[in-house]
Amino acid sequence: MEEIQSTEQFNELINGDREVLIKFFADWCPDCTRMNMFIEEILEEYSRYEWYEINKDKFPDIAEENQVMGIPSILIFKEGNKIAHLHSANAKSPEEVQEFLSEHLG
Repeated sequence: MEEIQSTEQFNELINGDREVLIKFFADWCPDCTRMNMFIEEILEEYSRYEWYEINKDKFPDIAEENQVMGIPSILIFKEGNKIAHLHSANAKSPEEVQEFLSEHLG
């Protein structure tokens, strides 16, 4: 999963005509580390989608604009719009992440 390095890159990615999935994380976050232990299998299953991650601490304005209060959070964007948001409270297991993705991506 490629890490987003700039606000410009973030804006360019989310404004495309395909769904883009962005995981918000922080280096100090234990739940983010736990998610990293199972996310690879999910990335393979949903490999037809573009996946990125962004460090919430490096880009607090982007996190705030998208109502990312807890991490890890997975957001789905298309054509500049946030179409789905998996909040950190519901992102603790592979099953919760897969359920969210199947509900919003089919």
